[in-house]
Amino acid sequence: MSTRSNENWLADLQSTGIPHEEALNDLRDVIQKGLPYALSRWLSSDDPLFQPLVEEVTQETLLRVLDQLKTFEGRSLFTTWVHKIAIRIALTELRRKRWRDASLDELTENEDAPPPPGLLADPQASPETSAERKDMLERVRRILQEELTPKQREALTLLGLQDMPMEDAAKKMKTNRNALYKLLHDARLRLKKRLSMEDLTPQDLLSAFEQK
Repeated sequence: MSTRSNENWLADLQSTGIPHEEALNDLRDVIQKGLPYALSRWLSSDDPLFQPLVEEVTQETLLRVLDQLKTFEGRSLFTTWVHKIAIRIALTELRRKRWRDASLDELTENEDAPPPPGLLADPQASPETSAERKDMLERVRRILQEELTPKQREALTLLGLQDMPMEDAAKKMKTNRNALYKLLHDARLRLKKRLSMEDLTPQDLLSAFEQK
């Protein structure tokens, strides 16, 4: 793996073709090598859950870094900045594992179905909270159907909700890892723009299901 300056990282990740792919592969290695030590306080590397978590956090970190490249101010090493993002994502995933029981299909295929159990932090929620959740789910279904292509919805289902490893998801969709990252990146941008137009944030969506 080549040694890059902050400027080189930014230039390569913002480029296309081979430099972009090599930078993504190198950054993936950087993230995966640093996570065992960083997470040792909360999860042993011998734990069966550790490797799936590392893969999940790695792919989410790469997407987040691509989204936020313009916010990097150069006050630290680029890789240090990336590690901090990875750790925040990892700790969030550890807290939110209950969400992994939810299926995007359940949200989009049957609009009359009740919310999936995995999305309900409290099954005894108040009528007001339940109504808010139902309204939020209806809005999410509509946004997903209107904004995302079938391929983008499939990628989100496989990687974001079913925890399928990146390599397996790429094979299933007959593509490669970096093309899949690009697919997810584009989907996230489209969703972010649409949520903003509807005065919603990802935090609004999460909070709707975390209220007591």
